[in-house]
Amino acid sequence: MNITIQDLTGTFSVLDVTLALTLSFILGAFIGWVYKITHRGASYTQSFVFTLVMNCMVVAIVMLIVGSNIARAFSLVGALSIIRFRNAVKETRDVSFIFLTMAIGMAVGTKFYLMGLIATVIISLVILIMTRFNWYARPMMSQVLRIQLPVDLDFAKLFDDVFLKYTASSELISVDSVRSGSLTELTYSIGVKNSSDIQAFLTEIKRINGNNKVTLLAGYNNTDL
Repeated sequence: MNITIQDLTGTFSVLDVTLALTLSFILGAFIGWVYKITHRGASYTQSFVFTLVMNCMVVAIVMLIVGSNIARAFSLVGALSIIRFRNAVKETRDVSFIFLTMAIGMAVGTKFYLMGLIATVIISLVILIMTRFNWYARPMMSQVLRIQLPVDLDFAKLFDDVFLKYTASSELISVDSVRSGSLTELTYSIGVKNSSDIQAFLTEIKRINGNNKVTLLAGYNNTDL
């Protein structure tokens, strides 16, 4: 039985591989830099930015391997389908950056170098502009207020006057029993009229609830905790 080993490396030159890896690294690193300076919230990790750069390079190599061979494309899809990611994406914006690096890697790997370069520049510019001018931000951000008070207090209209004075909107979300039933915890969604009045607002709340615990998650919807 004759065993033959066929090397298909000759289907693309060393220059093709070097150019694909170098350009995908440069574009991926640029996208990583854009992600870093436009990120908002508490979930930033250096490893995710590394992943963006590596993802761009790996996809470029995958596209070189696939080429125009349909059989190879289906084989790679089957092989990659066994990969499972256990880490949940904490911010929806991160998904778009993952797809962006994949798209740029595909463009570079299929030798659409100019398309990959132009797409990276234009999309990154759009991201920078939207971040710089804070597009689509709501004028008043919702905040979460948690108030603990003794169980014998009637909370139905207890804080109405304070809310009317300091907030533009308020809505009771939940009522929970805490400290083995000795306290009641109220959770409100509120919109404070003036951020400079937060300290006075919390002081009045604590005066009414008997100086029990009060927690205000200010700007919680700008973070990803």
